[in-house]
Amino acid sequence: MASTSQPLRGKRACKKIFWAVFPHACFILSLVIYAFLGALMFSHIEGNRKVNLSEEYRNFLQNLWYISRNLSDNMTENEEIFKEEIRALLNTAERDWFVNPKDIWSFFGSLFFCCTVFTTVGYGNTYPVTRIGKYLCMLYALFGIPLMFLVLTDMGDILATVLSKSYNEFRKLQSKILASKLCSRSTCNNGDELKSRAQSKVVINEPLTIMEVLKSQPGVKRKPIKYRNAEIFEMLIARENEHAKPARNKSIERWSSCPELARGKTMSRVIENFDKIGQQLEKLDVPIVLMVLVIFVYISCAAAILPNWETRLDFQEAFYFCFITLTTIGFGDTQLEHPKFFLFFSLYIIIGMEIVFIAFKLGQDRLIGLYKKVISFCGEKKMPSKKVYPK
Repeated sequence: MASTSQPLRGKRACKKIFWAVFPHACFILSLVIYAFLGALMFSHIEGNRKVNLSEEYRNFLQNLWYISRNLSDNMTENEEIFKEEIRALLNTAERDWFVNPKDIWSFFGSLFFCCTVFTTVGYGNTYPVTRIGKYLCMLYALFGIPLMFLVLTDMGDILATVLSKSYNEFRKLQSKILASKLCSRSTCNNGDELKSRAQSKVVINEPLTIMEVLKSQPGVKRKPIKYRNAEIFEMLIARENEHAKPARNKSIERWSSCPELARGKTMSRVIENFDKIGQQLEKLDVPIVLMVLVIFVYISCAAAILPNWETRLDFQEAFYFCFITLTTIGFGDTQLEHPKFFLFFSLYIIIGMEIVFIAFKLGQDRLIGLYKKVISFCGEKKMPSKKVYPK
């Protein structure tokens, strides 16, 4: 029996783990599939479009040729004028005149664009040009942004649980170290007295039995012993009947001949997991300084790795780029030469956005608490003092 029960317990444990991880994996998988479908769609629409060289392009080439012909050896005399003319001419140029759409809207380029859309980063260096692409981009963002926020909220629960547990364990360890230091410095002569107090507290807080609780009720105390015992017996039977129904339900649900009931119970637990999304994030209470330190370390690690394939970026530029990305500002002033490498870093982006989101939420809670204190302080100052009149 023991040998057969162990595999069953292992299977049940695996099933519990699977159904516990299922909601989180479902959200992430949905986001990945959504990104891949968007990449296929935009690479087909924007990558296969035809570039028609308009009359503006021909005028641009003629003006450029005219400026270059007027350059001579005495260019230093009119250097500022030539700079202004070239700057004004380059401002009229369009990127489509010099870049092949298939090079920009490859599968990885389109996938990078989709990630910048539903993460609300939007660098601005890649954007749809066709009218159909613009309409589809709006529709794609309409469904992608809520899905991304759902993934962020779900992963926020995991990060909030990890952060809160780590912070609580650190506080416990810190209190233990301080207690040991205080005990080593003191004489500890009152140790026996503390032990006796602790024992007396344990005796006082010891739970009463059911009979003692029932006998302590005032309605039972007033009656004779004969009727009191009968009433106590009836109360015990009523209590047993109350606990008997859920026990039967549990036994029926675990009954091996009714797997539908067990499956229904599992499905209800999965639905409860979906309903609990965001609760751990609301309960998180850690110092805002700790979150700022975590963000600094997190961005610094990426800023140290990113210049390995983006050679034009140093540590400071990479730090600035990661901060602008994780805060979803996305100016687009820093462009990547190899966006596909940064695309594989997408898990880093999602986790980093979640850390920044938690920090913003903690800051928001602190600001709300500060506003409440200020309003209550101002209300107390403006309230008139009560005058006591003599009788």
